[in-house]
Amino acid sequence: MSTSPADHEPGFERIQTTRAFEEVSAQIRRRVIHGQLRAGDRLPSERDLALKLGVSRNTVREALRGLEMAGVLRSMKGTAGGACVVAPDGQLVSTALQDMFQLGSVTPAQLTEARLLITENVVRLACERLDEAALQALEDNVKASRQASDAGDLAARSRINMEFHKLLAAQTGNPVFVAIMNGLIAVMHNFMETLGPPTGNEVYASRKRFIAHLRRRDADAAIAEMARFLRGTHRHYLSKLESRGPR
Repeated sequence: MSTSPADHEPGFERIQTTRAFEEVSAQIRRRVIHGQLRAGDRLPSERDLALKLGVSRNTVREALRGLEMAGVLRSMKGTAGGACVVAPDGQLVSTALQDMFQLGSVTPAQLTEARLLITENVVRLACERLDEAALQALEDNVKASRQASDAGDLAARSRINMEFHKLLAAQTGNPVFVAIMNGLIAVMHNFMETLGPPTGNEVYASRKRFIAHLRRRDADAAIAEMARFLRGTHRHYLSKLESRGPR
């Protein structure tokens, strides 16, 4: 449940800089980092913040807008509204990776290289930490994918197949791996939407072998199996990109 700023309001300092909105942002970030502001807390109103900080409401508004874009705050509507601190969820990592690829800063080969290296570490940790419930969730994902395939919905099948990687990353218990994997999968969603989903059924045999390796806690075999699958995915989309000509 969110709390009001009066419950444990941090002391703000008056701003003395030519780029005041940056210092407003920095003060709020510092208070979040140091635990003086927590997820669910509402900031004082723009008017109150402006008075406390000795800046204009426009300066405060600019700072809050930037922090909202950065995923630190969320603008709430209604009588209990205002700027509210949110828990970070890694969405910015996903957005940044998508922007890098769409703007041409990352090539398909570089994307695949990153996926292989990240997935290797994800699989190794998952082998150590996953339990039977996690293995069942992975098997349920494969079952759902087959159902989508039987229904002729290849787009849904591909989305479900990519969720497999998110489920795997979650088993590391490491939010950094989860955020990076989500970003990589978001880029792959763009591939699928632009170039269309794969039509083959090789994924099911690969998933069966992969899950069997996980059950035996054979990380090296699981990594090798997933690497073969990802390289095949790379070749599939690379051939489609090449057939389309220059992007």
